[in-house]
Amino acid sequence: MAAASIDGQFRELLERHRGIVFKVANSYARGAQDREDLAQEIAVQLWRAFPKYDGTRAFSTWMYRVALNVAISHLRERSRYDSHHEPLDMTVHDGADTNADVETDARLRELNRCIARLEPLDRALLILYLDERSQRDIAEILGISETNVATKIGRLKQRLRNDMSEK
Repeated sequence: MAAASIDGQFRELLERHRGIVFKVANSYARGAQDREDLAQEIAVQLWRAFPKYDGTRAFSTWMYRVALNVAISHLRERSRYDSHHEPLDMTVHDGADTNADVETDARLRELNRCIARLEPLDRALLILYLDERSQRDIAEILGISETNVATKIGRLKQRLRNDMSEK
């Protein structure tokens, strides 16, 4: 396949599924600049890995796997240099309702803080679950069994319920 057509195919797929990059970057990066840097790094790593993409599989599943691996590596790298904890800036970029109820906003902020405190794998699992990915897709993306996905989701939901009820 010619380089120009590979480039075009990649650009089209990336544009079609760019929301995945932003969801992952928003969940694993702190401020706006960090989110931009992480989104750019995800795009670069997707481009580098694209020649190995198996076109018989869902692009979005493959994209999530690459994006989450980059984000988790990014988070680990950042934590090596950060000596203090700052909560993640979970600003939503998907056009949040500006007339949202204050109580709902507060609950969403608290939920985001609870999610930010999760271990990277648990955070990835929850992002995929909230994105309504199937247990099969989640298992494939994260490289764990479907049974493990179901068990972990159940535990995470209970943990979040407990954390949220303490507030």
